[in-house]
Amino acid sequence: MHVLGHLSVDEFLRDYWQKKPVLIRQAIPGFKPLLAADELAGLSLEEDIESRLIAEEGATGPWEVKKGPFTETDYRDLPHNKWTLLVQAVDQWVPEAAELLEHFRFIPSWRIDDLMISYATDGGSVGPHWDQYDVFLLQAEGQREWRVGQMCSEKSSILEGPSVKILADFAETDRWVLEPGDMLYLPPGLAHWGISQGECMTYSIGFRAPSSSELLERAIDSALPQLTEDDRYSDPDLSIQSSPSEITGHAAERLKTLLIKAIDDPALLKATLGQLMTEAKYDEQAPVYEVTDHDWADTVNTLQEADQWGRHPQARFAYNIDDSSVAFYCQGEVVRLPVSCCDTIKQLCDSPYFDSEWLIGSFVEPETKNLLSNLIFCDLIVAI
Repeated sequence: MHVLGHLSVDEFLRDYWQKKPVLIRQAIPGFKPLLAADELAGLSLEEDIESRLIAEEGATGPWEVKKGPFTETDYRDLPHNKWTLLVQAVDQWVPEAAELLEHFRFIPSWRIDDLMISYATDGGSVGPHWDQYDVFLLQAEGQREWRVGQMCSEKSSILEGPSVKILADFAETDRWVLEPGDMLYLPPGLAHWGISQGECMTYSIGFRAPSSSELLERAIDSALPQLTEDDRYSDPDLSIQSSPSEITGHAAERLKTLLIKAIDDPALLKATLGQLMTEAKYDEQAPVYEVTDHDWADTVNTLQEADQWGRHPQARFAYNIDDSSVAFYCQGEVVRLPVSCCDTIKQLCDSPYFDSEWLIGSFVEPETKNLLSNLIFCDLIVAI
């Protein structure tokens, strides 16, 4: 399904992605919610599912935030209106939600984070705020008014008191009312404020955007094992200084060159992204990729028990190709395979579903047979 309405993917990426917002009327015409409000509330009662309740006029003060799991008593104690329930990563628990994310793979799939669903009573909102990542806001039920404002940063003023970040100043530039099937794209840092018009549900498709500190830490962790005692600060271009105690700009440049050299390896940087971006959102719940020995005949017998197979909802796959190998990333781990396997690995990462016959017939090299066996017996590829 094409969810960008009048825009082509090229136009969207060129003119809007990480640049400015765009409203797409009837991105999914006739869209119906994937689950009812009471079913969403039921998910918030579960221990393993991340959820929040935000009440604009809470018992303890403005913008009161409570974290799940909740009880029926929690819901009975809520005010009549102006509250919002947010349930994170619904795609990991509802297969139809995972299928919805497939429509957004015009953005690299390893960038997609999750589908959050919010239910709000009349006037419900989480206040004027900004996110540090891109988001598509798909209206699923009812109406929500969205107001957008200025670009923000960590220096933007927020209200003191609430545990949720609420902008102290909101400079509105546009507002729209979204109907079911309408979708609003917002780039990172853009102030926005959604207010429910009656009861409504909104689906938020968010994207992973690790910080520079996270990326640098991972890159350094990857680089350290490759460095030796011979990799040291040096200054063969040293010249006389007016003050022997001064650390000069030339010294800083030498250090920058040394540090850049340490991580200036495309394979290392790809691996940094591959491992970080395929880590499970909730480690304690997601299946783990483990390397063990399996008899291929056992794998074939297992695959023949079902016609259709697919990725586990919490499995994250990505890959990159170098001159001599393919790196397959799964759950933060990397498996290196011969470059002859690239077509098979590409299909494995790009497709949500697989025929058992294709799996058996495509994984023919010993390395890929072992990979598939581990994915099957670790429940990262499951029968559907």
